[in-house]
Amino acid sequence: MSQQLAFRKDGTFTIVQFTDLHWKDGQEKDLRTRALMEQILDIEQPDLAVFTGDVIYTGEVSGGGPECEFPERAFREAVQAVEERGIPWAFVFGNHDTEQRITREELMQVALKHRHTVTKSGPKHLPGSNYTLQITDREGNPAANLYFLDSGSYSTNPNVPGYDWINQEQINWLTAESGRLGSGREGSKLPALAFFHIPLPEYKEVWDTQICYGHKQEQVCSPAVNSGMFAALLEMGDVIGTFCGHDHINDYMGNLYGISLCYGRASGYNTYGKEGFPRGARLIRLTQDKPGFETWLRLEDGTPIMEQPAHSPERGQ
Repeated sequence: MSQQLAFRKDGTFTIVQFTDLHWKDGQEKDLRTRALMEQILDIEQPDLAVFTGDVIYTGEVSGGGPECEFPERAFREAVQAVEERGIPWAFVFGNHDTEQRITREELMQVALKHRHTVTKSGPKHLPGSNYTLQITDREGNPAANLYFLDSGSYSTNPNVPGYDWINQEQINWLTAESGRLGSGREGSKLPALAFFHIPLPEYKEVWDTQICYGHKQEQVCSPAVNSGMFAALLEMGDVIGTFCGHDHINDYMGNLYGISLCYGRASGYNTYGKEGFPRGARLIRLTQDKPGFETWLRLEDGTPIMEQPAHSPERGQ
């Protein structure tokens, strides 16, 4: 559905990031995930919801547990909370969304049939789905950009183990889009946010070298290959923040060379987590004509987390 995104009369635009729902079959754990989303949506009343991958889990299940037999139905159920509230929503693919029983092309067609989605299928020559959305000011002029990239699933290079990476064709497309979307009224670049599933290698660098805020409770599961995506973002000069998921018990953010690298807060119950680390979502608020963005977490019980604990690399914490 074509739907314009615009700053509110008070000059704000609020995004909720849900990540790693791992929806499978609509049973108890999935229903807990839906209840979490409903609570957060009703409290925050966001202008846009973004799902940063692994909306559904179509992989094999260890121990003989039930698998996702009907991925189309699972996806519809997973986004129902935002769809029935009429909230515009977008998503990017994760590594588990299309492991079996459905392809990326097929799942994209399922998504595009929803009334309130602003997702786009993206250029056909690129892998998965890569697209841009624009937020306008109250007069209808372009005011901010949102970039959505498919970070792939698993490496297809037999010499490289582990996860896939955002490739050169995607980077070329993104830099061209940044140039095409142009500048603001005073000639400066419009601020932009980027969303993808698998963290860039620089997510480890920012934790190791800068003061970060939040928790790192597992390794950064980025690709083994650094494809130069972060360097491209630096050269583009418009992206002020990136948002990913993938690592369910990491939720930190830190600033590296002027770009804030942020994890979401894992939202789904049908997957691994950690005792004492409740599920939730990340909120992101842009304010028109104000530099940067605000961000906070909202937990499963409705509690807001406005400030996260600081991690200083000098102290080795």
